[in-house]
Amino acid sequence: MKRVYMITGIGGHLGNTVARELLSAGETVRGFALPNEDVTMLYGDAVSIVRGDVRDKQSMEPLFYGLKDDDEVYFIHCAGIVSVATKYDQRVVDVNVRGTENVVSLCKEHNVKKLVYISSVHALPELPHGNVIHEVEGFQAEAVIGLYAKTKAAATQIVLDAARAGLDATIIHPSGIIGPNDYGHGHLTQMVISYLNGSLTACVEGGYDFVDVRDVADGVIAAADKGKKGECYILSNRYIPVRELLNTLSRVTGGRKINTVLPLWFAKLTAPIAELYYKIRHESPLFTRYTLYTLTSNARFTYEKARRDLGYKPRDISATIKDTVAFLTKERKNLFRKRNATKPIPVMG
Repeated sequence: MKRVYMITGIGGHLGNTVARELLSAGETVRGFALPNEDVTMLYGDAVSIVRGDVRDKQSMEPLFYGLKDDDEVYFIHCAGIVSVATKYDQRVVDVNVRGTENVVSLCKEHNVKKLVYISSVHALPELPHGNVIHEVEGFQAEAVIGLYAKTKAAATQIVLDAARAGLDATIIHPSGIIGPNDYGHGHLTQMVISYLNGSLTACVEGGYDFVDVRDVADGVIAAADKGKKGECYILSNRYIPVRELLNTLSRVTGGRKINTVLPLWFAKLTAPIAELYYKIRHESPLFTRYTLYTLTSNARFTYEKARRDLGYKPRDISATIKDTVAFLTKERKNLFRKRNATKPIPVMG
């Protein structure tokens, strides 16, 4: 009998981190990636890669080719679009909701041993400030704010319904993921890059619960083993003000402190312009109307249930920042070697 782990979104920040940890433990991993997605960070033949789109159920079928009768399949659904944009985007709905429907259907048809679905804390209804947010037993798109949150709430309920109908599925709610191995440079990693490049000169008030991607990966793998059927687990850390995050960057790198704090009204006024600017540059915007809402929302989550059931324990944010900077510095050096120093590239520390 052999375990086979299947991971959608294996080229993403969390997906490739989960794959790395499983590979280091000697597990067999099959990954699902977009047709043109670069997954070279997974080191050659270490992972069998199937290419397709979660919106196309048939394209995921090859993940199950060649399995033996006694193989146990653990399916980890990481694929999704994390959108902080304000404008409606049908792709977010199609990937996050319809893609999850396809995964659930496949897991039923192929009798997978376990489905671990990566939801988000954004799927949880926000409580008034001063209240701690726990796991809930049902999800409604109307109860949360923002397109991303609504799609994750809808998809989470799909998985929950399937679990109640017999599928062994566990749901994970990560908070704001940050850390090394983010080759796609999501908006939190882009913030670190902007700081290192010197282009980040101001911040806004507020904060969020930021968690190391490796801690989330540990929790996801633990959920495949110990997660209870039909249960949800918050994988968070603690509330961290933006100022503290940037001061930690300054302390870790020996760089300058960001002392300019933009008034919230000004940040909200200029957010649409910032979204357009970063869209033109093909980068994740640092501040949008949605991220500004998030930074002022109640982000007091508890991971007590995950600690109790999964043995989950997040690390200190300073270690996360240190390792993120080291990863980006190494990535810059690798990029420099690939270009053979023929083109100037930004200095990142």
